[in-house]
Amino acid sequence: MNKYRTHNCSELTEKEVNQNVRLSGWLHRKRDHGNLLFIDLRDHYGMTQCVIENNNNLFSVLEKSKPESVLKIVGKVVKRSSGTENKDLITGKIEVSIESVEVLSDAKELPMPVFGEQDYPEDIRLKYRFLDLRREEMHKNIILRSKVISFIRSEMLKLGFLEYQTPILTSSSPEGARDFLVPSRLNPGKFYALPQAPQQFKQLIMVSGFDKYFQIAPCFRDEDARADRSPGEFYQLDLEMSFVEQEDVFAIVEKLMVSLFKQFSSKKILNKKFLRITYEESMKRYGTDKPDLRNPLIIQEVTDLFIRDDVKFDLFKKLVKSGSIVRAIITKNTKDQPRSFFDNIDKWAKEQGASGLAYFTIDQDKEIKGKGPVGKFFSEDSIKELMKNCNAEIGDSVFLACGKEKEIEKILSLARDKIAQDLDIIDKDQFAFCWIVDYPMYELDENTKQVKFSHNPFSMPQGNIKELNFDKPLDIKAYQYDIVCNGIELSSGAIRNHIPELMYKLFSIAGYSAKEVNKKFSGMINAFSYGAPPHGGIAPGIDRIVMLLAGRENIREVTLFPMNQNAQDLMMQAPSEIDEKQLKELSIKKDIKKN
Repeated sequence: MNKYRTHNCSELTEKEVNQNVRLSGWLHRKRDHGNLLFIDLRDHYGMTQCVIENNNNLFSVLEKSKPESVLKIVGKVVKRSSGTENKDLITGKIEVSIESVEVLSDAKELPMPVFGEQDYPEDIRLKYRFLDLRREEMHKNIILRSKVISFIRSEMLKLGFLEYQTPILTSSSPEGARDFLVPSRLNPGKFYALPQAPQQFKQLIMVSGFDKYFQIAPCFRDEDARADRSPGEFYQLDLEMSFVEQEDVFAIVEKLMVSLFKQFSSKKILNKKFLRITYEESMKRYGTDKPDLRNPLIIQEVTDLFIRDDVKFDLFKKLVKSGSIVRAIITKNTKDQPRSFFDNIDKWAKEQGASGLAYFTIDQDKEIKGKGPVGKFFSEDSIKELMKNCNAEIGDSVFLACGKEKEIEKILSLARDKIAQDLDIIDKDQFAFCWIVDYPMYELDENTKQVKFSHNPFSMPQGNIKELNFDKPLDIKAYQYDIVCNGIELSSGAIRNHIPELMYKLFSIAGYSAKEVNKKFSGMINAFSYGAPPHGGIAPGIDRIVMLLAGRENIREVTLFPMNQNAQDLMMQAPSEIDEKQLKELSIKKDIKKN
């Protein structure tokens, strides 16, 4: 029989009244009522209230014990007196009358409390993460993460996938972020790279004749932290399938996501068959390729309005003549909003680096007119045209932005979210999934003006391969897709290019010679020349999925031991200095310039 416990701290109910039990756990909280001392004992499973009278010779032991000390308590289960039950606890109708206590581990004065859910500075929480993880909400988040991963594994096996493990030490490849490099002791001067993703290996698994692969894969990228992205490492559900088209991948992922989100959340899923939105449409309607479809606001194209003679808004008209565009956001029935609401949006836009947002409300007295700072510049007929084209009505308001397309997309994407939040029109009780499809194969680098891959370089271009116009690479679309939920990109995926000759051609457009392709992708390009099936896949981020299900806005809230925003592990003091002996073994010399 286990010497530490007969039950865990969530098991005891009225059925166990009068039983002698042993419990072990952390001293969560104690309450001294003079003649009685109440102890809340906590373990991984839950909480049990224990009580001791002041005439017990162990009273002083518990009185001196600090919160988070680890105790073994032996006692009898008794029913709580009427009116003292705790309905929030499974064990809330009983308590344990303490007969003996053993202090298994004393706790020092805590740098942060475990009892309660107070906000503490992130550096304290990360340095003492083992304490932070004892807090109820954090503990629940990590348990949720474990259950989500177990559920995904089970569902993937049901869907006919098999799990395979790919190498962690591999070669460096250009996949969009910086690699983490690992020096090779046996091959001086050479380095491994930790995988940014198992991209090439999972494609090689398809070439090897396996049909459906998945893996809960660790990925490593030396990139800056964001609320929805951990610096250093993250996990993804990596999957790949042979002999599939885009819709086959979509069908598998939709089935998995619907069952997963139904299993772990009571929130409504907006569309069981996820919307397909082209990249071009998404940028025009939402200003981003990560739209939050819970937000009903749509960006409207209104440039032609400023060609009209009866629109006197000269500032915008001059900009339009020089090549700028104008887009608008219509807010429904906002005529009664105070002037401060509109002014605050304009002020906010300027704080984002834009020139501001012009605005007016559609009003009607004897005639339809614009009410607000720029309303006087629009005739009744011009406002009627805007109403017709933008599905606007009397009482709606119009926010306008003018500039180059990229500038407008950026500010109106942010404004769309900001306005919706201020108006409280985002339904937070639902998950809104969509696919963003038809990404361009290439884009222009804003700095170098050179053509580069816009997404995954291993993607298959759309259309008849023999008829593609490689002289106009920016017109080529790819079978690339993103899955987005509530404005968060969960993953990018693609139908892969499995034809070596086509791969050489596509890479050459992005400035890679055949020699460079052979060097950087030797394993994959060589394998493709021995017969490769058409294949495709995707890799939804585990961390982001759990973040959505837990209702958290920062990925560190669902990660066991995350780094801070400077990619430092404050608890383990990583990264750390390496001694000269280790560096010599690796044939490495430090050359750090001091400021």
